[in-house]
Amino acid sequence: MGGSGSKSKGFWPFSGSGSVDDPTKDGNEQSMAKVRSFPSVTPFVLTRKSSMYFDEDGDLAHEFYEETIVTKNGRKKAKLKRIQKNLTPQGILKLEIPCIHVDFPVVLCEA
Repeated sequence: MGGSGSKSKGFWPFSGSGSVDDPTKDGNEQSMAKVRSFPSVTPFVLTRKSSMYFDEDGDLAHEFYEETIVTKNGRKKAKLKRIQKNLTPQGILKLEIPCIHVDFPVVLCEA
């Protein structure tokens, strides 16, 4: 579960230089990771992937169900069957208020 943070040492603009002989990384002093100079990279998340879907009629929801009538022993019973076909994802949504990325390496508040 979770999995929103990065676990690999890949290409990420907020990570430090990664060298062992960095003079700012001694045991007594806390250092903030150096932000590499990428002009288009910000610590803010401006968009997110939506978890909602459109159905064939254009309705928007997280899940869609269809009511089916099942006859068992002469009794009619209504059941809900989940629809998983012919659904189109809503796509990428722009956030009204930007959020800070989970991998941003700065302590914002220390209580």
